[in-house]
Amino acid sequence: MSKRLYLETYGCQMNVADSELMLGILGRAGYDRTDHPADADVVLINNCAVRDNAEQRVIGRVGELQRHRRPGCVFGVVGCMAQRLGPRLLEQSGQVDLVIGPDSYRNLPHLLGLAAGGQRVSDVEFRSWEHYEDVPAVREPGPRAFVTVQRGCDYKCTFCIVPYTRGPERSRRLEDVVAEVRALAEQGVTEVTLLGQTVNSYHDGTHDFADLLGAVGMVDGIARLRFTSPYPTDFTDRVIEAMAVTPAVCEHVHLPVQSGSNAVLRRMLRRYSREQYLGVVANLRRAVPGMTVTTDIIVAFPGETDADFAATLSLVPEAGFDDAYTFRYSPREATPAVRLKDPVSDEVASDRLGQLIEVVRTNTRRRNIARVGESHEVLVERPARRGGMMLGRTRGNLLVLLDLPESAIGEYHMVQLTGTTGSTFTGRALARELAVL
Repeated sequence: MSKRLYLETYGCQMNVADSELMLGILGRAGYDRTDHPADADVVLINNCAVRDNAEQRVIGRVGELQRHRRPGCVFGVVGCMAQRLGPRLLEQSGQVDLVIGPDSYRNLPHLLGLAAGGQRVSDVEFRSWEHYEDVPAVREPGPRAFVTVQRGCDYKCTFCIVPYTRGPERSRRLEDVVAEVRALAEQGVTEVTLLGQTVNSYHDGTHDFADLLGAVGMVDGIARLRFTSPYPTDFTDRVIEAMAVTPAVCEHVHLPVQSGSNAVLRRMLRRYSREQYLGVVANLRRAVPGMTVTTDIIVAFPGETDADFAATLSLVPEAGFDDAYTFRYSPREATPAVRLKDPVSDEVASDRLGQLIEVVRTNTRRRNIARVGESHEVLVERPARRGGMMLGRTRGNLLVLLDLPESAIGEYHMVQLTGTTGSTFTGRALARELAVL
C-alpha cells in the first residue's frame, strides 16, 4: 500500500521548487500526497530560515499539527530551517522525528524508513554536486513553472543566513536547464522563472547568465521568461543586452537593494553603493523600455542612524520602485551582523518600518494610478481569492483582476487596466493574444 504525505511549504520560490523535488522523490518511492494532515503517514514542513519570526511561526505550526497526528506518523522539518538548526532541532522538540537540509532530499525515503522504525534522524550535509537532475519535479498544473538553475551563495552578506543553509554557489549545466524547460513547454507551460540566490551570477564553467537567457528564451512554446533574485553588480553588459534582445524576457526585475545608505550597505557587505545601484536600474530601464523594478529593503540594521534611514526613504521615489518588500532586521545566529554594535531599539525599528511601508505604498499607488487606461498583455493564472474573478499578470508583473471564466487559465489576453486599489488592478479583456498559445 502507498503511504500518504502531507507537505507544507513556507518562504521563497526556491522553497517551492524544493518541495516540488521532494514530491518527485517521494512519489517515486510510493508516497501519495494528501491535503489533510490527519490522513498522513508523513508530515513534512519545508521552512525558511531568513528571519526569526518565520522560524517561530513554524515552531508554533509544529505544535498545531500534532493535534492531527496519527499513531505512527513521522513528523519532519526540512529545508533551510532544518539545515540551520540540524540535530539541535531534534533536541529542542520531542515532536520532530526527522531533520533534513536542502542537499539531502534524495535520502528522504531511506531516512523516513528509519524514522518510522523509531529512530530520530538528521542529515544536513552539504553536497556541492547535488542538482537533482534525475528527479522529475511534481508541479501544480498551470501555465507557469519555477526552474532552479543555481543553488547556494558565495557573497556572504553580513545579515544573511543563506550561505550557511544552502552552501556554496554552484550552477547547473545550461544543457540540463534547457532540456527541463523544453519538457515543461511540451506539457503546456508557457512562462518559466529561473531561480537562484544570485541568479545572474550563473556560470556553468562554459556559459554565463546571458547565454542561459538566450538559450531558454529560444525554447519553442516559452512566451515569458523571468528570473529571481539577481544581484545588482552581476548585471553585466552581456546580461543586459541578452535581456534586451530576447523577446521572451519579461519587463520586470526584482532587484534587492536592502538599504539606501552607503554606510549601511558597507556594514551589510553589499558589493555596491547607492549610486552604483541607481546606475544599474537606469541601465536596465534604458535597455528594456517599460521595465518595472521591485526590491527588498531592510530597516534597523545595527548602527543605522536617522540619516541612514532618511537615505533609504529617499531612495524609494528616486529609484522609482514599483513596489517593495520591507522588513525589520532579524538577527541570525552565526552571521557576522550579530557581532555588530549599536543595535536599533524595537520601538525605533517598528516606527521606521511603518514609515517605510507608507512611503512605498504612496509611491506604488501613484505609479499605478498613472497606469490606469493602459493596455497590457495578461496571462490568466488562477481564480482570485474573492469576487469570482480571475487573477492575471502582465509582463511587468502587475496583478490584474479579470471577469473571465476559469477555463481562461493559461490564456493570454490583451487587457485594458480600468482601475486600481493602489497595488492590484482591475481590467477588461480586449482580445485573445493567439500568437503565444
